[in-house]
Amino acid sequence: MTVLTRLREVAVVRRNNRSDFMLFGTMLLLSGFGLLMIYSATRSTGTFSMERQMIFVAAGFLIYLVASNVDYREYKGMVPMAAVITLLALIAVFAFEPVNGARRWIPLGILKLQPAEFAKVVVIVVLAGLLAPSNRDEPAPRNLPWSKIGQATLVVAVPSILIYLEPDLGTAIVFGFILFAMVFLAGASWRQMVGMLAAAVAGVVAIFRFNLLDQYQMNRLRVLWNPTIDPSGIGYNLKQSKSAIGSGQLFGQGLFKEGTLTDFEYVPEQETDFIFTAVAEQLGFVGGIIVLAAFAVIVWRLLVIAANARDRFGALVAAGIGAMVMCHVFINVGMTIGIMPVTGLPLPLLSQGGSFFMSMALALGIANSIWLMRTPVPGENQLT
Repeated sequence: MTVLTRLREVAVVRRNNRSDFMLFGTMLLLSGFGLLMIYSATRSTGTFSMERQMIFVAAGFLIYLVASNVDYREYKGMVPMAAVITLLALIAVFAFEPVNGARRWIPLGILKLQPAEFAKVVVIVVLAGLLAPSNRDEPAPRNLPWSKIGQATLVVAVPSILIYLEPDLGTAIVFGFILFAMVFLAGASWRQMVGMLAAAVAGVVAIFRFNLLDQYQMNRLRVLWNPTIDPSGIGYNLKQSKSAIGSGQLFGQGLFKEGTLTDFEYVPEQETDFIFTAVAEQLGFVGGIIVLAAFAVIVWRLLVIAANARDRFGALVAAGIGAMVMCHVFINVGMTIGIMPVTGLPLPLLSQGGSFFMSMALALGIANSIWLMRTPVPGENQLT
């Protein structure tokens, strides 16, 4: 078979594949809705938060389109360089002046680049390459070798420690969730998962035992069962957040309605970490449920993409992205209603933030590439 003949066969097979329009459409709707919520949360301040976010959204969709049209298997070859650049960027943040007591950003004009956001995508691809069988036809193992689990833990531990030192405890937690999800989906046994969980619990106990958390981080945990702690800081944030959500009741008080907590800026960081409170206050329980349902659609589509991937590398990448989205949504919404600690994790596609939006667009673009490439071409086999 000549190269030209093979290329023609590939083109015929691929022609019937279409982008996952449900994934893209939900992403588009949430992004537009996020701009609306950012405007509602900042319109009385006179800032240009929505205008800046519009630039990031446009850049994000461009990244999505580019990532969608790159064969996802090419990313495996980019891993070594991407990993080195990511680690250097995570180290570079410590050379800049802290913002609100944290060194997380590299100033680049209009954009403050946050390497930790892109590190999540890089780690997902690295873990998928490490945990997926090198042979496409090799069945998934019933038990992962402990050496593989150890290597996967090391892959996650290095950036997690750097991010924890920024400090950014919330993002470090996301890395741990991604590790557990991908190791389990790669074939780890329940005994191995229990062993990893026991090790994680021991690590948490050690953190508390040796006082490795700052006082404000401890307060973020204690406020869950004692709301009177830090009444002018974390306690105040949580109280205002719960008040705003509760005031929305069933159908909300209406968009841009005067006199709301959102309008008077009583909820701190509402355009970023607490964007869900603006949704719940203005659109009520129904609006909040619709937003959560949209995120459920995204996670569902990512799982469908994983189930239909042509190889285990693609399946693990899509599943890892799904785990990342689910973790962000659960922790962010949970902290606004007081069932999770306030960790500063943004809500995907809704919260203001250029690095976060563009990294999420990159991740979803890679997932769409996996969907586009799901059909095997002549000479290749589907996932077994």
